[in-house]
Amino acid sequence: MNNLTFENNWHHQFSLALADHKIGCFFFTEAGFRLLRIDHQLIIHLVCLKNSFIPQDLIELQERHYQKGLKLIHLWEDLWLAKPDQVLARIKSLLGKNSRIHGRKTRIAKITKPVADTFLIENHLQGTVSSRYKIGLFEKDQLVAVATFSALRKMNHTENYKSAELIRFAVKAGYSITGGLSKLISFFAVTYQPNDLMTYADRDWSAGEAYIKLGFMQTAVLEPQIYVLDENLTRQLKKADEAFAQEVFNTGSLKFILQF
Repeated sequence: MNNLTFENNWHHQFSLALADHKIGCFFFTEAGFRLLRIDHQLIIHLVCLKNSFIPQDLIELQERHYQKGLKLIHLWEDLWLAKPDQVLARIKSLLGKNSRIHGRKTRIAKITKPVADTFLIENHLQGTVSSRYKIGLFEKDQLVAVATFSALRKMNHTENYKSAELIRFAVKAGYSITGGLSKLISFFAVTYQPNDLMTYADRDWSAGEAYIKLGFMQTAVLEPQIYVLDENLTRQLKKADEAFAQEVFNTGSLKFILQF
């Protein structure tokens, strides 16, 4: 059966998976949105492939809860069906249910593209993407975190001013690393000496809290994007002249920059 024929039974599957991880939750509706609340920490908006929403509906829903001091994320049906393990790992991380490792107990090393790709496919919601630099954190001999970066780019800022992008950051499922991202960024900054580092937070899942704690400044809000789904539920950016029966969207992203 094609995954696109699945209906709302994925809500039930998702709640059962949470229960298997000893995460209690309850469903409720609000103004036509199907929501799931976990304790008093997190609200998950379950977005079915068949819906009549526009991106602004989801943005406003998220902002209403943020104003109440509540974190709300948008979980799309295709993401759950395609990457259930990664979704559960991200939710457990948001709830603070991971084993904790201190960054001081890890060692840092450059890693190869195949190693980085395999790790990111297994541990990042958006999988892997091309990058110039790949750096890992190891606890003993186990790879527990990966960050990938772009090449340095000359900017029309001042003479010899160079910027780079943090493209991906992921931690091994089941773990949180205190100071891990900071350690990876510091290593990259010392090794390659950019003047700044930029990155993006997916608004469906994050307001960039981790970046703000590290001193990043939010500099822009990027518009929502429309995607088309292939038969494997992989998202690809929609081209202007394409017409597909199955389209999905996100709520955009937030751009952050860290000056060195």
